[in-house]
Parts: sequence; C-alpha cells; structure tokens
Amino acid sequence: MKDFTDKVAAITGASSGIGRSLACELARRGCHLALCDVNETGLQETAAQAKALGVRVTSQKVDVADRDAVYAWADQVVNDHGKVNLVFNNAGVGLASSIDGMSYEDFEWLMNINFWGVVYGTKAFLPHLKATGEGHIINVSSVFGLAGIPSQAAYNSAKFAVRGFTECLREELDMMGCGVSATSVHPGGIKTGIARGSRIRDSMQDLGLSIEGGPESVEKNFITSPDKAARIIVGAVEKNKRRVLVGPDAYVYDSLVRLLPSAYQRIAVGFARRAMK
Repeated sequence: MKDFTDKVAAITGASSGIGRSLACELARRGCHLALCDVNETGLQETAAQAKALGVRVTSQKVDVADRDAVYAWADQVVNDHGKVNLVFNNAGVGLASSIDGMSYEDFEWLMNINFWGVVYGTKAFLPHLKATGEGHIINVSSVFGLAGIPSQAAYNSAKFAVRGFTECLREELDMMGCGVSATSVHPGGIKTGIARGSRIRDSMQDLGLSIEGGPESVEKNFITSPDKAARIIVGAVEKNKRRVLVGPDAYVYDSLVRLLPSAYQRIAVGFARRAMK
C-alpha cells in the first residue's frame, strides 16, 4: 500500500502512545480513521487531534478482549466509512510477576487483551479487507516477542504468540493472493504510559527484583518516541515488510537472540536487574 489517501484505517488502543501517534501520522497522509479504546477521555483527545488534520474520524469504546464487541465494531466501521483498508491491532497491557506467584486471573487478563484481542481484530476485519482487494493487517508484538525476560512471562507468552500468529497469517495471505498483507511489529522501549497502567505484583521480590522508583523508573529505559515509532510502522506498511523492529534496543535484542540463542538469557537476567532498580 503505497498511498494512504482516502483509505480507512482501524486502530485499537488509540487513546495514547503508539495508537495516538499512528492515528495522527495516518491522518497527515490523508487516511480516514476508526479509533477504539476503553479509555474514552484519551480516545476523544486522539480523535480531536486527528480531525484537526482534515480527515474523517469515528471513535468507539471497545474492549478488545470482548470478541462480540470487536466484531460489532468491525461491522460498524464499514457501515460508517463504507470500507476498511488497514487494521492496527495495537491495544496492550503489562504485567510484572514471577511465574510461581502469578495468578491465573492476571495471566488471563493479559492474554485476553494482548493475544486474543489481536486474534479477534484480525478475524473480524479480514473479510472486510479482502472485500476491498487492497488491505493490510498490522499486529503489534514486541521485542519481548523475540526474547524471554524475567518477570514478563505473561507478556512474553502473548507477544511470542502474536508473532507466530502474524507470521502464519502473512504466509497464508501470500498463498491466497487476495490483495491483503500482514506485518508483525516488534517495538523496543517506547515512551508511552504502558508501565503506569501495568499490574505489578509483589512476587517480583521472589526474583530479587523491585521497582522502588515506581513505573517511572522502568520508563526511563524507554528511548523511542511514539511519533517515531508510528513513522517506522507506517513506512513498513508502505514497503510491505513482513516484520519490523522499532527502536535501537529492538535491534540489540534481535541480534543477541540470533547470535547467542541460549546465552542471551544470562544477559537478559542482568538487564532485568538493572532496569528494575
């Protein structure tokens, strides 16, 4: 997809961070938008910023963990805009906990949003994308979809799953020749508020880890702005890339896993201890 003018993009997790920056980047390129999030205040702020750039914007409160709600939203997007060409499955949450101390409730909460939300968004919108004959599905995994990190078992599980799901999706779409493609996105540390919205459990102490400075102490390690991330992601769609790394830290982790497929884990332990002080 080389030209976004008069295309329609649906974006989940659009109230802030990468989702908001994607909305504004696409709006500057003349792309109309359908936005969703559970945070209605932030969602309306994003919608107002995008509308000011001269495109049509619709927004709706949607919990991506609710399959029926996602399917209803997909139908509503097509009713409102007449079509949909791009889907950015971006919504996500965080959880810091040891595996031993992690509750099933927390694990399921994260998986329902970070993994099943991507599956629902993909399957709900795919028939509509195929109907246009020109579409793209962009699923946001993570650098944690490339490497395991202590205290991040649930997040790793979801993001590794998103990666595998999207790579398979891309292969199948290539085989179908239906005009729809897919990209797996692997951001490193992006300057968003995901850490502040994460669930942080006391079982971190079982690993000798603590976040004494609160979420802000974790966010100090985030080095890439959401706006830059959005430009990289949209550029990857233009080039029809299968996978895109976002941020220098993503390239570091990717290289470590490729060069040291087992030994990188020792490095990950050291990084976790430094990052969570």
